[in-house]
Amino acid sequence: MNVKTPSKLEKILAAGHLAVTSECGPPRGTDPEVIVKKANLIKDHVDAINITDNQTSVTRMSSLAACIHLKLLGLEPVLQMVTRDRNRIALQSDILGAASFDIHNILCLSGDHQSFGDCPQGQNVHDIDSMQLLQTVRHMRDEGKFLGGDEIKRPPQMFAGAAANPFADPFEIRVPRLAKKIAAGAEFIQTQCIYNLDKFEEWMRLARERGLLEKVSILAGLTPMKSAGMARYMKNRVPGMDVPDELIKRLADTPKEKQAQEGIDVCVESIQRLKEVEGIRGFHIMAIEWEEKVPEIVERGGLYPRPEVD
Repeated sequence: MNVKTPSKLEKILAAGHLAVTSECGPPRGTDPEVIVKKANLIKDHVDAINITDNQTSVTRMSSLAACIHLKLLGLEPVLQMVTRDRNRIALQSDILGAASFDIHNILCLSGDHQSFGDCPQGQNVHDIDSMQLLQTVRHMRDEGKFLGGDEIKRPPQMFAGAAANPFADPFEIRVPRLAKKIAAGAEFIQTQCIYNLDKFEEWMRLARERGLLEKVSILAGLTPMKSAGMARYMKNRVPGMDVPDELIKRLADTPKEKQAQEGIDVCVESIQRLKEVEGIRGFHIMAIEWEEKVPEIVERGGLYPRPEVD
């Protein structure tokens, strides 16, 4: 059996601290300074930084390459990996590549349909799905073997994570789906953006009653709204998003020049409320192309300074 080396994120969670992660989108070009600049804005306020993997099916610098740039800066990356674009050979190969740079966190995802992106004629691969990718990561790590059965020399050390959306329909299958991801090997969960706090707290209650929160670390996902228009767009145009009408009204009733700050206020209030929810182990702050606001959100949310771990 393989002896696992904990990632910094795993150590933070194991020590009982509330973890804070954020994320950055790689550039649509080859300049690494784009990702370095974003990371430098948030590095002192988070424990780890997710790098998205061709999000919304738009072609970008690879998540693995961008993670390596962060690792070379001494930062803690979370490699996002989607099953949309690679078969099981390429997925295992990229896991080995990440581990060779001591990248120890991975978030296993399906990925948005290619019709949303810049190459709608591209072919979905989905040789395996996100749950099978979780199983693959854990098999490679814990058993030290490839899916084909051969032994891996120096197996990858990965803290395995998955995403969860408590708001997609039907609500009744949301907790059973979480249970399946945990059974597949998920050790941490980053959720969809939370705006309907009542529904999210109900999802947490059901997960707690099922005994799931003792088996996985839930990081609550938050995205600050920049405007009432953004809130309306996310409610009406983004699948699986639950934006209450009262939140849209609150932003719409705020003068336009102050709506962005109001959106940050809402995000901070959400952190303060969710910190009290039993089973919350941290927060995943997705400030899309708005990384400069992450420090304010973390500080005002009472999540700063970040703890040190050995």
